[in-house]
Amino acid sequence: MKKRSALGKGLSALINEDAVNEIGSGFLPKLPIDLIEPNPYQPRIELNPEKLVELADSIREHGVIEPLLVTKKSDNRYELIAGERRWRASQLAGLKTIPVVVKEATPRDMLELAVIENIQREDLNAFEEALAFEQLFKTFKMTHEEISKRIGLSRPAIANKIRLLSLPDEIKKGLLEEKISEGHARALLGLKTKETMIATYKIILRDHLSVRAVEELVRRLNKGITKTKKSPINRLMDDKTVEIERDLKDKFGKSVLFTRSLRGGKIVLSFKNDDELEGILKILQ
Repeated sequence: MKKRSALGKGLSALINEDAVNEIGSGFLPKLPIDLIEPNPYQPRIELNPEKLVELADSIREHGVIEPLLVTKKSDNRYELIAGERRWRASQLAGLKTIPVVVKEATPRDMLELAVIENIQREDLNAFEEALAFEQLFKTFKMTHEEISKRIGLSRPAIANKIRLLSLPDEIKKGLLEEKISEGHARALLGLKTKETMIATYKIILRDHLSVRAVEELVRRLNKGITKTKKSPINRLMDDKTVEIERDLKDKFGKSVLFTRSLRGGKIVLSFKNDDELEGILKILQ
């Protein structure tokens, strides 16, 4: 009788719980779901309830296709490293066991791996990424260069995301709730005072401004700001000014550029060809 190959033994050991207990890592196809605890370093703050229900429905039908990543604790329980959505959706689906890959991990590893997985899946928004990067920087003493190499983003991108945490709380909440994009938030960082940031943020929400429009507004505000206590934002973007700008854009479309400063302002009408010029002239006439 032939002996089983070494490969067969290796595969058998890989899915054996005793082997996991011995070497601290491996694959478990059916780990009781109630033995898993959440990752205390999970960078995700909010989970979309509707998407969680959709994932639970998929898991009921197809099962958990990709195993969760966990680390073993000393009390024979397991702590989640990555896969929180799959874990919570599996609980919602009523699963009793779940496939996992067990990996030895330090607290820093747990945060780092969770961030990497979520970024690869595009599951984190900019504010959650910023919080995670700051924790790697402050708590685990990683430099921006080290974070950049481990996460796969450029060093300036890491630094720019962390800067988002200096925004006023109201704006950070809006970023977390995806009322504004990272581009909007980064443009707001160019303003001189938090009061002006908040006032501009409210204008973004009110008028549904694009990132490019916000960048232009920030440029205008910075050009008009003086050392006096009275902010120029009320004059630059009061209700009357917004109404005028909206009317001009309704008439001329994106070709109009309307700017105001403390000393006046200007209206610029641009065109790409003779047809667009004729259209502008007809409106003016």
